[in-house]
Amino acid sequence: MKISEKKRGKICEQILLYLFSQSPKAMFTSYIAEEIARDEEFVKKLLIELKQKKLLIEIKKNKEGIEYIRRSRWKLSNAAYEFYKQSQI
Repeated sequence: MKISEKKRGKICEQILLYLFSQSPKAMFTSYIAEEIARDEEFVKKLLIELKQKKLLIEIKKNKEGIEYIRRSRWKLSNAAYEFYKQSQI
C-alpha cells in the first residue's frame, strides 16, 4: 500500500514533535515507532529522509563510545529544535 506525500508529511511532523518533546534525549528508532504507532522499517525510512534534510541527527554510538551494530538513536538538530522552540511561544 502506498502512502500519499501529504500523509508522509504528517507522520514526519509527528516524529519531529515527539523528538521535540523528548529533547535533548536521543530516542531509539523502535521507541519512536512505538510512540507514533507505525512500523519500524517505515519509520526508519522517514528518519533517514529527515536526516538528509538536516532536521535530525543520527547517533550511532552509546554513551561509552562503543558503536551500535544494528541500532541508531535520533535527536533533533539544533536548527530544528530552535524552530520548534520559537513556534511554541
